[in-house]
Order: sequence, then structure tokens, then C-alpha cells
Amino acid sequence: MPVMDRIVVEQARSGDRAAFARLATDLSHQLYPVAVRILRDPEAAGDAVQATLVDIWRDLPSLRDPDRMDAWAHRIVVNRCRSHLRKTRRLPAIVDLLEADRAAPSEDLSLEFRDELERAFARLSCDHRAVLVLVYFRDLTLQQSAALLGISVGTVKSRLFAARQAMRAAVDADARPIIQEGPA
Repeated sequence: MPVMDRIVVEQARSGDRAAFARLATDLSHQLYPVAVRILRDPEAAGDAVQATLVDIWRDLPSLRDPDRMDAWAHRIVVNRCRSHLRKTRRLPAIVDLLEADRAAPSEDLSLEFRDELERAFARLSCDHRAVLVLVYFRDLTLQQSAALLGISVGTVKSRLFAARQAMRAAVDADARPIIQEGPA
């Protein structure tokens, strides 16, 4: 963490509201894209980020190492996303592609294939989505992802493997023709 960021975290820890406002703005820009990609619902993602910021404000004085602020905040937002998915007890709605996803369309992927990937991603658990988002969207290493999620590198590897397998299986299942049984 740069020196200035550490100073802002220290000031916010001591109750400085202006410092926390700067910190919250920076964190919102980092956490919202992660939450929206995990939840696939911009409104729910905004709620998760807001709840995360409230949690951070409340618990910031107990943060022992200001250099771990980023990892701590990511862990909280992933837990908030997990909690939201558990409360809704359903798969999140499939939403339109995010504006950031539209900005750089891939020439190689057809619209139909992107829809298949979206449906497959929506079927994943929150833990699997979080790992995919951190590794492939945020371009973090396995070690960085493990630190942000508060899990071991081995757990990141196993979740990443399982998530890719589940995505592959879902895409394969969608590609199979539907066979009608009974008289035609």
C-alpha cells in the first residue's frame, strides 16, 4: 500500500470522517466491480458494497495492520455477496452484460457463446465466482487471491479448478440437443 493510502487508513482508524470518505471512495471503485460480477445484479452489488463500507467503518479501529486494508475489504465484500446469495436462496438473475464487458467485445466469442458463459457463471457458487473474478477479471495471482479471500493457495487452486470444470460442464450441457421422448 502506498504511503499516502496508509496515512489515510490510519487517519480513518482514528475517527477522521474525511479520511474515511476518501478511503470509502477508493474502496468503492475496487469493490463494486467485484461484487457486481459475483452477484450479477448491479443493485444487489451496490447494497453489498454499502454494507461492506458500514462494516469497515464500524470495525476499522480494530484493524491491526493498515497494509492489509485491501485484503480485509475484499474478504468482507465477498462475505457480503455470499450472505446475499444465501438469503435469496436462488441463483441470481441473469442480467445484461455489464457496461465494462460491452466496452471490449471479443471478436472470437459469439453472442450465443457469451450467453452460454453467462448462464454457466450464474450457476456457480459464490466461492467459485469470487475466485474466477479475482483471477480472471482482476488478473490477480493465486497468492494474491488467497490473501484477499483469507484462504490458502491450495484452496484457491481447488476452487478455480472446480469452477472451470463446472463452467465447462454447464456449457457442454447447454450444447447438447434436447431429445423429445414419446410419440412425435
